[in-house]
Amino acid sequence: MQVILNEDLPNLGRTGDVVKVRAGYARNYLLPRKLAVEADQKNLRAFEHQKRTATRRREIKRTDALAVKARIEALAITLTARAGEEGKLFGSVTNIDLERALRENGLDIERRKIHLPEPIKQLGEFTVPVKLDSEVEASLKITVAAQAE
Repeated sequence: MQVILNEDLPNLGRTGDVVKVRAGYARNYLLPRKLAVEADQKNLRAFEHQKRTATRRREIKRTDALAVKARIEALAITLTARAGEEGKLFGSVTNIDLERALRENGLDIERRKIHLPEPIKQLGEFTVPVKLDSEVEASLKITVAAQAE
């Protein structure tokens, strides 16, 4: 029996694959759990349509992410923080602070997308990766300066 997989299944296939399985496995396990649908003409046509719309949607999302990437990489953010004698900060700069700074510059990026390995605790210039999409990653330039007293 041939089925179209709705989810990735180890040792069987990925979402959208048309695989041949035993009738009992399909009837007793895959179909009742909605892990697959029977591969008839109607379901194949519906799946092809879903695949085309998903591809179109993914492409639109990717082009939007590339536009945001260009805006982020053209931006240079300067954050001020209280610092000690040797350039060590009282506190730290986190992805929450970076999210707030990006929002002030007109970019609405979730803080989960800002991949700061550890909080910044020194004065200086830093490059922080921002993951906009599964394939698109931007580099944000940040300068941490001492606050005037």
